[in-house]
Amino acid sequence: MHSHDLIEYLLMVTERDGSDLHLSAGAPPMARIHGSLVPLTDEILDGTDTRELVLNVLKETQRAALEHNWELDFAVHVENLGRFRGNACYVLGRIEANFRYIPDFIPQLQDLGHGATVAGFTKLREGLVLVTGVSGSGKTTTLCSITQAIANERAANIVSIEDPIEFVFAHGARSLVRQRQVGSDTQTFAQAMRSALRQDADVIVVSELRDLETMRTAITAAETGHLVISTLHTTEATATMTRIFDAFPEEQQDYVAAQLANCLRGVVCQHLLPRIDAPGRALATEVMTMNSGMARCIRDRRFAQMPGLIQVGGPHGMHTIDDSLLMLLNNGYIGIDSALSHCRDKSFIHTQHERELRARADMAKRKR
Repeated sequence: MHSHDLIEYLLMVTERDGSDLHLSAGAPPMARIHGSLVPLTDEILDGTDTRELVLNVLKETQRAALEHNWELDFAVHVENLGRFRGNACYVLGRIEANFRYIPDFIPQLQDLGHGATVAGFTKLREGLVLVTGVSGSGKTTTLCSITQAIANERAANIVSIEDPIEFVFAHGARSLVRQRQVGSDTQTFAQAMRSALRQDADVIVVSELRDLETMRTAITAAETGHLVISTLHTTEATATMTRIFDAFPEEQQDYVAAQLANCLRGVVCQHLLPRIDAPGRALATEVMTMNSGMARCIRDRRFAQMPGLIQVGGPHGMHTIDDSLLMLLNNGYIGIDSALSHCRDKSFIHTQHERELRARADMAKRKR
């Protein structure tokens, strides 16, 4: 039997600056700390342990849903500690779970490592903004940071549709923030978005564009004068466009291309990489904004041209993932292996970094 309850395990995770707790039968409780999995204790959990740890924090309706669907997304709030996003599922007939830590405070964009372009998204009054990346890349944190900044800075009626609710927003002095959870406050993302259109919403936040109907409704809302902010599981702007278009039937793609060329305002693709100068992880991003060239590219579905347009789009606030990685590398925040494993052009990283090292060596010689 396990010697700790779930709250104690969650406390261990936060005390070690971890992001996730994993409970699996046949293994010790594991935490993800700065991107790496480490055991929290020496004890090995069995199926009875994991079942008890999970069921003890679920409501009766949630237990029934887990039993019926064999998996469940939920949230747990621990007083004086914060919120945790939970996912429970059956594995070989046993209940196992993951818990992701959601701090009580929402970081500001600059504290996350975002620059002026992403901060500028908070000033938008209409259109579609997408935050993308793999699981664990900080998409939700960026999404919520943008949302809270809007609430703090201006008068806005904000409707946030989430599954599950993670960060809890604060109303601003001149703003309202309504958070609705799929499964308890609404049946689907698309249904809640259609309701938001009738609720005088200025900003609609959708935790993820998971399906065709949600994508369709989000694009329509953005096209009709609302600011829509959401996430996708893609790693670069080109893949983001491909993912959206592939969701639609071929006969609708020309129309969707015209819609996106008109309403898309920006895409930020992000990665979290282990730091070498201090504990923690560094944020690397690719940022795409809209100009006439990018709008034509999307309208004509010439997505292969997007990286080149981003590369020369600096005056419009754009930068490539390679630009971001090179900056982190040259400043000593990440190592060369991390930069090369996430870059698009390895020769660019090698050449530019070696040039920087030579310039520093020459400067050091002149100082002597």
